[in-house]
Amino acid sequence: MKLIDAQGRLFGKVNLLDFGAALIIFMVIIGIFVLPGGNGKSFVAQVNTTPIELTTIVRGLNLQDPQVLLNEFQTLKTANIIIRNQPAGSVEIRKVEELPRNLAVPQPDGSVKALPDPRPEASFSRDMILTLAGKGDVTDTGIVIGGQKVKIGTVLELEGKSFNFNASVINLSSGKS
Repeated sequence: MKLIDAQGRLFGKVNLLDFGAALIIFMVIIGIFVLPGGNGKSFVAQVNTTPIELTTIVRGLNLQDPQVLLNEFQTLKTANIIIRNQPAGSVEIRKVEELPRNLAVPQPDGSVKALPDPRPEASFSRDMILTLAGKGDVTDTGIVIGGQKVKIGTVLELEGKSFNFNASVINLSSGKS
């Protein structure tokens, strides 16, 4: 008796193509139910979400009445963030610190003094430091928010009811609530 006959059957009983298809289906079932482990999560999704805090700087934000924006920050206390043109959730606005608009003015003795900017158009431009809090994933390569890595220098787009502007990350910390 031949091992494989003229019709492609093993020992004249089992078709090799049917046997191969059954073997592939069996391997797929094993891969789905056995290999992922007990919780069914992939290794990428097993990162722990922790509280994070971002300090950002906003430079040259042009607005007519800065008090309207500051009032909105106090009432809403949240902003949506967009990182690299991808929505990444929302963050809590913890602290807003306005920075003075100064110019470096040379003095007659050769020193330099920082004095308030006297130009009328400077009254419509603001610099601020915003402290933001939210949830992120701490990985070996840094902090991930909404699937996007965030590092010092990353530009975040902050969006609210009446505002949309960019802020640059100047400090990151994790583990604070």
